[in-house]
Amino acid sequence: MTPTSETPAPTGETPAAPAGETLASTGEALASAGYAPFAHLTVPNAALYRRVMRTFLAAKERFAVHLRPEDVHAALPSAERPAELEAIVKALDSLVEWGNLRADPDTARVTAVEDFYRKRFVYQLTQAGEAAEEALAAYDEALGRRGALQAVALHDIVTQLCALLVLAAEEEPDPAKTYLALSALTGRFADLAENARAFMGSLQRTIDLHDVEEEVFLAYKDRLIQYLERFIQDLITLGGRIAQLILELENSDVIASLLRTAASREATDASPEDAERAEQEAYARWTQRWEGLAAWFITKDGRESQARLLRGRALQAIPQLLAVVRSLNERRAGRSDRSADFRTLARWFAEAPDDDARHRLWRTAFGLNPARHLTVDAETLAARAAHPVPAATPWAEAEPLRISPQLRRTGSYERRGKPRKVEDRSAARRHLAEIAAKQAAEIAAARARLATDGTTRLSALGELDPLAFGLFLQLLGDALATWRPGLTSTSATSNDGSMEIRLTALGDGVTAEIATPGGRFRGPDHAVEIVDLTEGDSDR
Repeated sequence: MTPTSETPAPTGETPAAPAGETLASTGEALASAGYAPFAHLTVPNAALYRRVMRTFLAAKERFAVHLRPEDVHAALPSAERPAELEAIVKALDSLVEWGNLRADPDTARVTAVEDFYRKRFVYQLTQAGEAAEEALAAYDEALGRRGALQAVALHDIVTQLCALLVLAAEEEPDPAKTYLALSALTGRFADLAENARAFMGSLQRTIDLHDVEEEVFLAYKDRLIQYLERFIQDLITLGGRIAQLILELENSDVIASLLRTAASREATDASPEDAERAEQEAYARWTQRWEGLAAWFITKDGRESQARLLRGRALQAIPQLLAVVRSLNERRAGRSDRSADFRTLARWFAEAPDDDARHRLWRTAFGLNPARHLTVDAETLAARAAHPVPAATPWAEAEPLRISPQLRRTGSYERRGKPRKVEDRSAARRHLAEIAAKQAAEIAAARARLATDGTTRLSALGELDPLAFGLFLQLLGDALATWRPGLTSTSATSNDGSMEIRLTALGDGVTAEIATPGGRFRGPDHAVEIVDLTEGDSDR
């Protein structure tokens, strides 16, 4: 049996449709390429094959090894079950042909010699068929994943890094604890990176309104924006803490020893002749994982960290979401939508009864009217009646129309009637100008509040209002993201180029505390100098 013989056309009837032939030929191509267990996805009866394979997987979970055709038929939902058992038998035989199932003679119910020679089989999953279904399940799961920005994962990464620092302080770190800590750290980081990638992809589809209902988008936009803002704040604070912990492990040269210990623990169960090679391969994998973690949070070799890129992408998404909301509100307010107008016009053209109606519709829609300022006298009309000019005559070959030069010198077009009243928008412009001036003043006040007169300590900044504190967190995050191994000081400039921060580690163990209306911000004290570049005094 071949994939194309599952629905043969009777003699004298019309053969299968080209679409079915294309799917069947695709199945043959998969089989010839060594992917026969996937051939059932490209044949006309693919839905039945998928349901049959899922029935075998469900039976395997119940520790049922073999299934008979009547068992498969009974296990299918009534709405999806073929009326005839023969359809199930044909599907099972096709799956056996492709290697998804294995058929064994069913001798358990043989009571006579003729029953022994009758075709009776029991079926079970093959290794290739089970692997194909696992691949399809992973594919379906990946398509349905929307991802998330896991702020909790950031806390877990901090916890595991602190545990590694504790292990690094021991003379001989416990191999089991080291392996578990590194496994938990890399596993949590892999979940964070993968979910962030999936979330940003789904967020872009949401911004583009792909596969998203407008009503659903408008209903949850506020929660989505708050979700982004909360994750950005956590990424700024915890991202800097994670970068500092990574640098502590790398500067003390203990991370290589910990990675070597984890690799040795992983290669413990390898055979003696493969132990050394297995340990080297495991160490290479652990080193690659650690480098990926460090590159995600620390800017190195002129390449920005993934955490900073993610933060910038999340910050860009907020105004983009607001722009989508604004465009939807404008569309609902009845403002012209050019694409909708053209679709409506195309439908009118398709529904026009004849070409004359389509020509009238064209002239009405696009205003291709004759030049009404050109007048034709009776003599010209009589000449045209005597010698008519076909409509298909090119302009270059037709007789020219002579007009008086006076029209060019004195002709003018004036609109008849009372001119339209000009709407006075001065009040609205003043209101917008006041809002812009107020916002600019608040931002300038926040910059002035943060600007320091020379170098000071973080603990000396005092209490900050919400706007100044938000600006301070952005500057602090930019500075910590540029910290490199071996450095004791760094500097960074804000995204808009208005502020510069210069940060120097003190190492005296003092904890800085900054009071805000929302709580108290604590962390290791540093020497800091914040410069307001808009005043032009960057050397202060």
